[in-house]
Amino acid sequence: MKRRTTLMAAAALALGMAAPLAQAQEQTLRFSWWGGGERHEATLKAIAAFEAKNPGVKIKAEYMGFAGYLERLTTQIAGGTEPDIMQINWAWLSMFSKGGEGFHDLNKNKGLLALNQFSDEELKMGTVQGKLNGLPASYTARIFLWNKASFDRAGVPLPTTWDQLFAAGKTFQAKLGDKAYVIDGELYDMILLSQTYIHQKYGTPYVSPTAPKVAMSQQAVLEWVQTYKKLVDNRVAVPLPVRASLGGAEKPTEQQPDWVTGQWAGNYTWDSVLRLRESTLDKNQKLEIGEFLTLPGAKNTGMFGRPALMFSVSKRSKHPETAAKFLNFLLTDPEAARILGLTRGVPAADSQFHTLVKENRLAPLELRAFLQIKKQKEDGNIDLPSPLFENARFQKFMREVFETVAYGKTSEQDAARRLYEEGNALLNRIK
Repeated sequence: MKRRTTLMAAAALALGMAAPLAQAQEQTLRFSWWGGGERHEATLKAIAAFEAKNPGVKIKAEYMGFAGYLERLTTQIAGGTEPDIMQINWAWLSMFSKGGEGFHDLNKNKGLLALNQFSDEELKMGTVQGKLNGLPASYTARIFLWNKASFDRAGVPLPTTWDQLFAAGKTFQAKLGDKAYVIDGELYDMILLSQTYIHQKYGTPYVSPTAPKVAMSQQAVLEWVQTYKKLVDNRVAVPLPVRASLGGAEKPTEQQPDWVTGQWAGNYTWDSVLRLRESTLDKNQKLEIGEFLTLPGAKNTGMFGRPALMFSVSKRSKHPETAAKFLNFLLTDPEAARILGLTRGVPAADSQFHTLVKENRLAPLELRAFLQIKKQKEDGNIDLPSPLFENARFQKFMREVFETVAYGKTSEQDAARRLYEEGNALLNRIK
């Protein structure tokens, strides 16, 4: 009896020692992202697949729409309560990790990451002061998307030159009526479209990619504003007041009835939203990827391209190795590619891209856009923009200036002066 009691006590002691050990092996990591229903559903399935492969690891999902995401993340990082793994915009690296110390350095986990699946340029995009702060889920760039059926009805060929684009508006109006426009887009789309033309003509974007300053000359900035005005005055682009009167200036193109019926015939947009743009068109419309309009002799296309999304790991994470394993699964594993599909764009990692191509998961339109961008990248015709260009405060400033132009509240000269002088001052403050 005494022996049995001793054995039971020993067993109880062993169990008591084993329990904390088992508990110590369990890991819970928080993962935050923004998106819509399709992305949420696919990501939750990918999390479940990772957890099944890694017993003892729990990934706690924290997801929402884009509105308010940056504000919440900013508060969390300031308070030291950010998630272990975070979906971020590429430009946010300059906000949260100016010296490379804001996020965990993934170079410390090279043995757990298939970095060979990414190009040197893609790794460079996530590197700050020599520290790998983020890995890209995908790369996206601006392309010209045309509704060929609309152009056919107007008797106009798809534009292959800027002059053809500028001249098409009046013909569209004459043939298809006063509601017809060649290209639609939110204000930011038109700011970028105008900048592309000026970048090609003068060889510089608005913001220097290497210093916190305006790179354009004062003359180039003035022509940037004038190009925006030309697009609107020549009835090429849908005017901002018109968009505002149709449910809001920021209402997405695919939700506009005039896009659905082909009255608005084009879009200057990210390749990652092609499915959205195509999803609402009526059966009489047909989309095509247009040639990327480029001025003769231009040294750069001015094509605006950058990582669509990135994933970063908190510098405060207690489990950076497990976080790295999770990122490697999300970004490079073929199984994850099948689950996630194109919910974050065409995957940057070669293994996932080839998996989706082999299984015909990319629509012909998406593949053509991807190959167009890939060629421009490989030819060295796309420069990485300054992250300051997409800084939230700087974006607000640019939009405000162009809004005054769109509503006729300021002259082109005064708008250009503000973009040059106030732009330089603001860049110097937020650098």
